[in-house]
Amino acid sequence: MTDLHGARDPREEAQALLGGDLEARVLEPSPPTVTQDPYADDPVDPAGAAVVSPVASGQLTWDAWADANPGHDDFLAARWLGRFPRLGPAPDTLTATREALHALTTHVLTPARFAANGKIAMRYTAGGFGTPFFGDDEQLRVVGTRLVRQRGGSAEATPITTLAEAAAFALDGPPSLDWVDALTLHDPPQPVPHDQALEVDAEAAAFLADWFGFAWSILEELRADAASTEASRPQLWPEHFDPAIEVLPDKQRASYGFSPGDGGIPEPYIYVSVWYPDDALAGTDASLWNAGGFRGAALRLSEFVDVDDQRDHVLRWLRARREALAH
Repeated sequence: MTDLHGARDPREEAQALLGGDLEARVLEPSPPTVTQDPYADDPVDPAGAAVVSPVASGQLTWDAWADANPGHDDFLAARWLGRFPRLGPAPDTLTATREALHALTTHVLTPARFAANGKIAMRYTAGGFGTPFFGDDEQLRVVGTRLVRQRGGSAEATPITTLAEAAAFALDGPPSLDWVDALTLHDPPQPVPHDQALEVDAEAAAFLADWFGFAWSILEELRADAASTEASRPQLWPEHFDPAIEVLPDKQRASYGFSPGDGGIPEPYIYVSVWYPDDALAGTDASLWNAGGFRGAALRLSEFVDVDDQRDHVLRWLRARREALAH
């Protein structure tokens, strides 16, 4: 098994399983640094004669490849490429861990990427989440309870303790929210004391990693649907700390996302937030739109954690609301 705290090239790791006749696609960012818009590699780019992809739009899914090439289930499951694991109930320590890692994201990871290219979004990475590669093939990522800084072919890791220590390790300076002043954000992140202990529990951090992997695997599948017109790329937005995409044009447009919990709904939930509800929801089935704090729909983890096929259930839930908005 790959050392997730060491220097990694996720696409090369997967390519090593396939050999030379097939092309690997993965959900994680891989080097080299992309310096032109959209400033990140596309994990499920269908180009290529024989692509093995985590989504069905490729020539071959990783699950189908694994059927003919046994012995790699752990590798695929750890990266949410196939042989998908199940989500369990959220641990009691999730809220404190979520808040700590959210603060780490806004005060350390985001300013590092923003300083390099003016971009702020994060991506899923195995064992957690992190930046796409920026600058001189540099990446910051969270793996469990540790912060990893990869530069070129080397990487070092440190325990997550305080924002001050994390910034000294990753930014070579203090924590920063300067990037917030340069952007117009609906819900800007709030300052957190730099010397405050960050409570990151290992069980909750592992749950969050799986939540983001689960989210990314589904959002990429949804984005690949022919019906998902004008779909954006999945992004883990630092101000909200949730991955999401936007789908459909004009007044039909909505955000489809996976919140790990917030002040409105404490437990993890999936949402469809409609941009123009007065227009888009007219004539649709009102039972589809059950969210209380916003105009749209919410599916709580507790409502689907026990279903037989969690990914299929969530995909069908999201597609039903996309189809309603496309009426």
